[in-house]
Amino acid sequence: MAEEIANRNNAGARKWYVLRAISGKEAKVKEVLDAAIKNTDLGRYVFQVLIPTEKVVTTRNGKRAVKERTLYSGYVFIEATLTGEVIYELRNTTNVIDFLRGRAKTSEPESLREEEVMRMLGAADELQQPLDEQLSEYKVGESVKVIFGPFSGFRGVIKEVNNERQKIKVEVKIFDRPTDLELEHSQVERE
Repeated sequence: MAEEIANRNNAGARKWYVLRAISGKEAKVKEVLDAAIKNTDLGRYVFQVLIPTEKVVTTRNGKRAVKERTLYSGYVFIEATLTGEVIYELRNTTNVIDFLRGRAKTSEPESLREEEVMRMLGAADELQQPLDEQLSEYKVGESVKVIFGPFSGFRGVIKEVNNERQKIKVEVKIFDRPTDLELEHSQVERE
């Protein structure tokens, strides 16, 4: 009984909740909810929709590609006030399975604890750091070893770091002659 009263008192509070979505359809759920927030009364009760992602750098055939990967597959985070028909509307959104909640069939959606929200938002902020920071860790004059590509195994010295183009110019000795190579940061490692 006391728990029910506490839930009613917190019903008007703005909290973070987790919607379980069909895996791979998180972006569609976000798109539908964002449109509903802008175009309907749902915008008075749902404030943010987030899908934390991480940037993954892959190198294929010497070419670097940056892709975004969903951090929590099958989950969409929402900041909302769950009152009235809001729970029903969110639960019945296309590609949404249900709220993350307790084990009992009658249990209400559980809000995230403050530390969970901070961790989730912190992870999202960390992942937004530009890739330039990865390049800035290399300094001119530093010794490196080429670990990928036709010059794999060669050792050299960094002559230039170009953050704008995401490239590093390394001088290596080929047949005892200094030769400049333009490489990506993923192709070298510190010695």
